[in-house]
Amino acid sequence: MPKTTLDQNCINALRVLAMDGVQKAKSGHPGMPMGMADVAYVLWTRHLKHNPRNPRWPNRDRFILSAGHGSMLLYSLLHLTGYPIAMEDLQQFRQWGSKTPGHPEYDLDLGVETTTGPLGQGFANGVGMAIAQKHLTARFNRPDYALFDHFIYAIVSDGEMMEGVSHEAASLAGHLGLDSLIYFYDDNGISIEGSTGITFTEDVKARFRAYGWHVQAVDGHDIDAIDAAIRAAKAVKGQPHLIACKTTIAHGSPNMQGSAKAHGAPLGDEEIRLTKEAFGWPSQEPFFVPNDVIAHYRLAVPQGERAEAKWRDMLTGYESAYPQEAAELQRVLKGELPAGWEKAVPHFRPDGGAMATRAASGKVLNAIASALPELLGGSADLEPSNNTYLKGFGDFSRENPLGRNFHFGVREHAMGSLLNGMALYGGLQVYGGTFMVFSDYARPAVRLAAIMKLPVIYIFTHDSIYVGEDGPTHEPVEHVMSLRLIPGLTVIRPADANETAAAWKVALAHKHGPVALALTRQSLPILEETATQAMQGVARGAYVLSESPLDRVDIILIAAGSEVADALAAQKLLQERRIGARVVSMPSWELFEQQPLFYKYTILSPNVTRRLAIEAGVTLGWERYVGSYGDIIGLNRFGASAPYQRLKEEFGFTPAHIAERAMKLMAE
Repeated sequence: MPKTTLDQNCINALRVLAMDGVQKAKSGHPGMPMGMADVAYVLWTRHLKHNPRNPRWPNRDRFILSAGHGSMLLYSLLHLTGYPIAMEDLQQFRQWGSKTPGHPEYDLDLGVETTTGPLGQGFANGVGMAIAQKHLTARFNRPDYALFDHFIYAIVSDGEMMEGVSHEAASLAGHLGLDSLIYFYDDNGISIEGSTGITFTEDVKARFRAYGWHVQAVDGHDIDAIDAAIRAAKAVKGQPHLIACKTTIAHGSPNMQGSAKAHGAPLGDEEIRLTKEAFGWPSQEPFFVPNDVIAHYRLAVPQGERAEAKWRDMLTGYESAYPQEAAELQRVLKGELPAGWEKAVPHFRPDGGAMATRAASGKVLNAIASALPELLGGSADLEPSNNTYLKGFGDFSRENPLGRNFHFGVREHAMGSLLNGMALYGGLQVYGGTFMVFSDYARPAVRLAAIMKLPVIYIFTHDSIYVGEDGPTHEPVEHVMSLRLIPGLTVIRPADANETAAAWKVALAHKHGPVALALTRQSLPILEETATQAMQGVARGAYVLSESPLDRVDIILIAAGSEVADALAAQKLLQERRIGARVVSMPSWELFEQQPLFYKYTILSPNVTRRLAIEAGVTLGWERYVGSYGDIIGLNRFGASAPYQRLKEEFGFTPAHIAERAMKLMAE
């Protein structure tokens, strides 16, 4: 249908609000919102299924502004269509405490589906959402009850097409045929440094066709062409969809359109005045939007309420026809764990022989899998090493979306971002595994999971120099400590199989942020002391594993992970020399820091000033626990290639060396 004056004014309203918001903040990115305003208008007024009065409606379409620097576009759309973002919020763009920060921050109640800004993250989050949708559709949909039948839309940029995470995620999306994905590629040919031609000349459309995507190309300022492309994408099954939209950055600005200067800086008062004149805008007043424009956008409210009401009528019928499935659906969407699931967590006997904590983790996963049907995860092509496979529950695939074992391929970064998308979608408890040293490849996504407080679980195995023969490239020295630096990430490094079981119990119950499990490659003894103490002790982050066998505590040995058993052995050597050592297992700094001060003092008695921390990694950070009179046995260098037993001797992690350092500390 021909573009009407109202259509044009609705489109220009998005441009005006972007210009004015960035200008008032004196920072931001006006160019992309102005260039993609036509696309956004068509999507939000003709296609997007959503209810501004209930942003949490499970069957809503998801919209991701992956190109998060253009956040004023999202905020303007949310305001105009009736979400709880007022004009005053737009006027507080990028200010302290506002609902409109510089890049979108996850807040479902405001309609913001995910935190974006680091390019490519939203792209991969959408793929994760589509995976979750496929799985839940297969699990809960029934004939005549299409509980999940929505689409996942995203706006992605030239910069994102350069980022490696988008390649990883796009490849997997094509392989899986995720046809609920419809992505709009803002092909404006501009990045911060100028034309993308200085670095980026590949045929993006051909690349995505090679990935298995359904690809279309349109004029991004032709609303009928955009509308037709969306309709065509919805009709094509078995492929994700890319609509390449040829746009002009800062479209409509007489002097700035097409210029890299419009990417990340205000246009200036004079250029905004000229642009509004070129639009024929009825007012030069900042943030002015005509009433008929607001009324047209606000049609989203009654339309959304009707759409959700129709869905809820269907849900009522579903509850009657499938009461058990309906109750289970409500449970998983609330993120509640099934009653009594903890009973499935195994206990390990000390006489059961040595066991690597990665192996113990695999046993725990398989023990609880039946009790937690929402548990889904896998590994970045390291399942035999990470022990992440749920036996008997099938592989997730295009043909079998009910499978609960996910193969991410050698795509650690995408794995992290996909896990975030799956967690954001809801209804699943997700986990992903790789070697600890490759947590670096996933780190941007781990950080965003922490920012968004997502309940993602990471299984990072081969957690120290005891990887051994693979050498320093595969031996994480700084990684455990580096993960502890991420605010909101709970790191647990268990000492044996029972602490590993306890760590899983903590991780699954922890719903307000991600958890990283640091697990060993090498076998460890199953300690007698953990059999009765681990469940409570791990939950508190640290506990007295073995009290001094003498009538006094001369020194406290604090250890984590594989070094705990060595600390226990050193305790016996010190006892022979009449030195009373308390052994504290400290699997999680973050959990320990949450404990009341009294508990902390019972573990690390203030009057015991001689403390020795032992961990096969960098020492930075342990100072907080050993104090001014303590010492740390660690490794402030890279490892070496050798059998792990030799590394233990060479780097000073034997019980004899620990005892020697403790005696030296006592003598000072």
